[in-house]
Amino acid sequence: MSGEPGVPESVRGKRPAQVISAPPEGVVTGPLPAPRPQGGRSPFRVPLPRRRTPAPRRVPARRRRRWPIGGIALALFFVGLFAVAMGLGVSTGFDLGLFRGPDEPPPRAFPVLEPSRPERLSIPDLKIDAPILEVGLAGDGTVDVPPLKRHNEVGWFDGGPTPGQFGPALFVGHADTRTGPSVFHDLGKLKPKQRIEVDRADGTVAVFEVNSVERYDKDRLPVNRVYGDFSRPSLRLMTCGGKWLGGDQGYADNVVVYASLVSSRK
Repeated sequence: MSGEPGVPESVRGKRPAQVISAPPEGVVTGPLPAPRPQGGRSPFRVPLPRRRTPAPRRVPARRRRRWPIGGIALALFFVGLFAVAMGLGVSTGFDLGLFRGPDEPPPRAFPVLEPSRPERLSIPDLKIDAPILEVGLAGDGTVDVPPLKRHNEVGWFDGGPTPGQFGPALFVGHADTRTGPSVFHDLGKLKPKQRIEVDRADGTVAVFEVNSVERYDKDRLPVNRVYGDFSRPSLRLMTCGGKWLGGDQGYADNVVVYASLVSSRK
């Protein structure tokens, strides 16, 4: 809903299938590398291969056939039969399914929602039910994370799509603090087919299904896979994992959950 208060201008102005810029180069949750520009182009704007237009085929001229009178009469007969049958069906209420196409076009292969700010994220299998706060870019140009005093809340990157729009809606969260576990401590335990639900400001609940849970060295994050899939509405949940390196380095890995929108409800 383009007029909804609270939706960032960068999100509200997007068309549903529009490709947006990826998060800039930087870190998320200790740190997470963001997409690196390649050859001066955004990793999301991949040009399609140019197609060659085939030369028109020359069709040899053929002598025009004359329609036989009998063929014309037969065609007119069937046209009249069709018209009479349609008239009988309308007047009598009889269902002439033979002459009727489908009532409506087939549904989409997946749902797509209008933009709306996320308010709460729940993962029943991990017993997570957390409020959502908006995070943008930190002072150094990296994706920000929730402040430590709010470590049990989930951060939504407001420079990307809202959950349910085309593209990956990005959520980040802390795995732990010096005082104990945080909101995404058990994120790596998720399994394919498990559900993630996001309550949105427009009153809808977007329901996502986990596709995979993967772990990457922070220096080898596949940025196009994480940020670049705009083929359908999806989620990316991210936190830290792997070996603790200490100091400013934090953990060695990033845990990334891939999930796709499967339904929604009011």
